[in-house]
Amino acid sequence: MTHAIKIERAELRLVHLPLLTPFVISTGTMTHKTFPLLVLRGEGVDGMAEGVMDPLPDYLEETIAGALDLLRNAVLPRLVGLRIGSPSDIAPLLAPWRGNRMAKAVVEMAVWDLWARSLNQPLCHLLGGVRDRIEVGVSLGIAPLDVTLDRIAEAQAQGYRRVKLKIKQGHDLTLLAGVRAEFPDIKLTVDANTDYTLSDLPVLRGMDAFDLDYIEQPLAFDDILDHVQVQAALNTAICLDESIRTAKDARIALQMGAARVINIKVGRVGGIAEARAIHDVSAAFGAPVWCGGMLESGVGRAHNIHLATLPNFTKPGDTSSASRYFARDIVNEPLEATDGLMPVPPGPGIGVTLDHVALDAVSEVIEVWTA
Repeated sequence: MTHAIKIERAELRLVHLPLLTPFVISTGTMTHKTFPLLVLRGEGVDGMAEGVMDPLPDYLEETIAGALDLLRNAVLPRLVGLRIGSPSDIAPLLAPWRGNRMAKAVVEMAVWDLWARSLNQPLCHLLGGVRDRIEVGVSLGIAPLDVTLDRIAEAQAQGYRRVKLKIKQGHDLTLLAGVRAEFPDIKLTVDANTDYTLSDLPVLRGMDAFDLDYIEQPLAFDDILDHVQVQAALNTAICLDESIRTAKDARIALQMGAARVINIKVGRVGGIAEARAIHDVSAAFGAPVWCGGMLESGVGRAHNIHLATLPNFTKPGDTSSASRYFARDIVNEPLEATDGLMPVPPGPGIGVTLDHVALDAVSEVIEVWTA
């Protein structure tokens, strides 16, 4: 008999969660993580997910305001009352609206969590995951060299498996020289967040001297072609993040030689189904993938952990301990890494439950739809 579940209720919140430390990248500084949180309910079970779009379009073109408008006026009124036989059943509902992959991901991921919980199965089991813990590293925001060295030392003491440094024009080669002088053997990567152009190729070539595992997204967010030229000129692998929205993007980038590594952010690419397709395409090309982070709360962090159990996630991801970012998370379960390994939260679905007291304290908008 086919398993089916009716989506009876949707609750949409806008959450404003303070960060312990401002996080600085080439495009700006974050002091809070603001995001939409969606909780779906069906037949006594809840499923949840969070969005990764920003208040302003400084990562990609989507914004929180635009996502909330699409969810309120187009998606959730049609979703509530729907009976689904699998998460793929909502694809026709989302198909009429172009782009807006981050907004669509919120819905698709919440449906996956609801579906997995209704089956009393961990999400990773339904996805084909192969491990019960994942390797994780840390992502360090832009800071003076002395501060960066202290942060790396702390991360090394905690056993993290790689260090990623945010860089920008003018904050790159000198920084790397200082880091490598102090830490010659650590697994090190850099993330440019699109801050460079082809005219900066000599600087990017200079990064070959620092034994980096990869250079992440040096050129524009919508560029694949020029990354071909950069990758051809460098010994260091290029990893693409913002440029990869779909499995087709990944196939084109790898086929053209624009990258050798792919960063998969499930919220960026439209949800779990597309993330898994990108994983599979990358595996077919022999290109490793890793799970990027967007400073998610425990809800998004748990989704990332389950996704990263798939076999081609062979490089450490960004899903480090939640306590590095938040004084109090919005989930009850502590998501903490030990010796650079993050356990998969046990239990059905994504394995975490909401701390409603903490959540209510940081929720600015609460809207509900019922069947």
